[in-house]
Amino acid sequence: MVLMTTSDLPLKRIARGKVRDVYEVDAGRLLLVATDRVSAYDVVMAEPIPMKGAVLTQVSAWWFRQMGDVVRHHMISADAGEIVAAVPALAAHRAEIEGRAMLCRRTAVFPIECVIRGYLSGSAWREYAKAGTLAGEALPSGLQESGRLDPPIFSPATKAESGHDENITVGRMREVLGFEVTAELERLTRLVYGRGRDVALKQGIIIADTKFEFGRAASGEILLIDEVMTPDSSRFWPVEGYAPGRPQPSFDKQPLRDWLDVERHAGRWNGEAPAPALPPEVVEATSRRYLDAYRRLTGRDLSSASAA
Repeated sequence: MVLMTTSDLPLKRIARGKVRDVYEVDAGRLLLVATDRVSAYDVVMAEPIPMKGAVLTQVSAWWFRQMGDVVRHHMISADAGEIVAAVPALAAHRAEIEGRAMLCRRTAVFPIECVIRGYLSGSAWREYAKAGTLAGEALPSGLQESGRLDPPIFSPATKAESGHDENITVGRMREVLGFEVTAELERLTRLVYGRGRDVALKQGIIIADTKFEFGRAASGEILLIDEVMTPDSSRFWPVEGYAPGRPQPSFDKQPLRDWLDVERHAGRWNGEAPAPALPPEVVEATSRRYLDAYRRLTGRDLSSASAA
C-alpha cells in the first residue's frame, strides 16, 4: 500500500485535518481520505505510519456495518472498486485511495463532539483527581483512575480545529443545539457505545472512552459520521492485565508518545513543531499497534493485500 502524508485527488478539497483530507464529490456526497499522518501532543510528525490510514478507515467501516440496526450512518462505501465505479474521476487514483478512502453522504455537522466515558482516564481523570469534577460538575467521591463508570458518563466537548477539544457540560450543549437535539445525540451516543463496548469486550478489548460526531442529512435525519471507535478516537485497552488504580497500556500511538517523552525530558525537544525525526523502530512499533487493534477487533489481519 502506498504511504501517504497528503492526498492530491482530482476533486475539490474542502478540508484538511490532522489525519483526514475531505473532498467534495457533489452536492450530496463527500470523500474522506485517511492519510498516514500521525500527531502527538498536537504536533504532526513528518514521518507517516504505514497502514495507519487504512486501519482508521477500515475499522470505521467495520463498525458502521455492525451498527446498521442501531443508528443511521453516512457511509456509502469504503471499497476502492465501488468508489471508483461511483466516482469515475478517481479511476487513475485507485492505488492512492485503496483501503483508506470512504465515500459518504454529506451532512450539516453538529459542532459538538459526543464523548462518552465508560472508564475514568485521560483528561477526565486529571480534572477529577484535581477537583472531583468533570467539566466543572461534581462526580462521586472515591473513584479510581481507569475505574469503570456505571452508567457511562456522557461528556460533550467543543470541536477544536487545532489544539485540544474542551469538555463542556450537557447544559452548555443544550444552549448550543437545543434540548431535543442534545437529548437525541446523547441517546444515540449511549446506544452506539453500548453496542461497541459489548462487541469489543468479546474480542478482548476494553473501549474505555470514545467520541462520536453526528450530522443532519438533507432529508432531516441524524447520521453517525466521521470515524467510529478507532484507536485514534478511542482508548483501546487489552482486557488481559486490566486493573483500576493506574494507567493502562493501549492499542494506539503510545510507542510514539513514549519516545517523544524521552526526547522532551532529555532536552532534545521543546514540545513544539517541528518534532524530531522518528527512528524507524518507533514508526514500526506504532504501525504494529494499529494493526494489532484491527486484528483483535475484527478477527482478521489487515495486510496490504487485504486492504486492497
